[in-house]
Amino acid sequence: MASLPYADVDSSLRALAGRAEGFGRFAIGGLDGPIYCVTTLADDGPGSLREGCHKKEPLWIVFEVSGTLHLSSYLNVSSYKTIDGRGQRIKLTGKGLRLKECEHIIICNLEFEGGRGHDVDGIQIKPNSKHIWIDRCSLRDYDDGLIDITRQSTDITISRCYFAQHDKTMLIGADPTHVGDRCIRVTIHHCFFDGTRQRHPRVRFGKVHLYNNYTRNWGIYAVCASVESQIYSQCNIYEAGQKKKSFEYYTEKAADREEVKSGLIRSEGDLFLNGAQAYLSTVANEECVFHPSEFYLTWTMEAPSDSLKDILQICTGWQSIPRPVEQMVIG
Repeated sequence: MASLPYADVDSSLRALAGRAEGFGRFAIGGLDGPIYCVTTLADDGPGSLREGCHKKEPLWIVFEVSGTLHLSSYLNVSSYKTIDGRGQRIKLTGKGLRLKECEHIIICNLEFEGGRGHDVDGIQIKPNSKHIWIDRCSLRDYDDGLIDITRQSTDITISRCYFAQHDKTMLIGADPTHVGDRCIRVTIHHCFFDGTRQRHPRVRFGKVHLYNNYTRNWGIYAVCASVESQIYSQCNIYEAGQKKKSFEYYTEKAADREEVKSGLIRSEGDLFLNGAQAYLSTVANEECVFHPSEFYLTWTMEAPSDSLKDILQICTGWQSIPRPVEQMVIG
């Protein structure tokens, strides 16, 4: 029987808070604030998502409407916010969310599709943002990345998300000049990368824990380790299409170093299907990769299997689930 995580986070509205596995486990979102109801699909103004995200106080944002919300510009999210799409079907298009110098953000059960413009990502996390959990979102077809995590943003978990119809899916670490990105720590688990071309993810400098993800039919590679990155790939499923190379290594020179380096990938219990090739770094180098237990003690994981594959195709991305009730505090 599959042991999927988060079985009880839909038991009440705020049960998500502080429940992420991995590096984003401290994210509480708007736990300590009132509920804010989005009552319009307008891009701005009273009752809009933008108005709620701009407010400075903690808020648990829910939706009273369903439909497509066209963002004419990036929507900046301020600290201590939960954007909770459970109970409705909200699709963001045009531009994306920007998490800039903020902390304690939870984004749950939204769709992102059709973002247009230079450097337009579905969810852009930079700079200096932390304690973030992105759960059960569907992302496709943006002009740049679907989720980008750069410029010293850290302690982030991405779980149960669905990625499709895209090229440069997920970048972690900006470029070789941003040596401050050595602080980056990200957990990606129970996600489904469905025919996206590359970057599942591509990592510079940071530490990334991947487990129980399903990546299939990539166009260049599945996972890329670039300058100084450490990637721990654990019990994932890599199912090749025409391109067989699961792991890629790009060499770059950090701005404060003389030598050119790639990153390191350690694979433990991964399943390689349809001729997928790991191309692992040497065993000696693998031992230099961090182990997640250095940072957190537990995570929900099972051996990769056909049943896990089936479940990830059903249970990732936006879900048609009711909004949980708000538990009243008596006393």
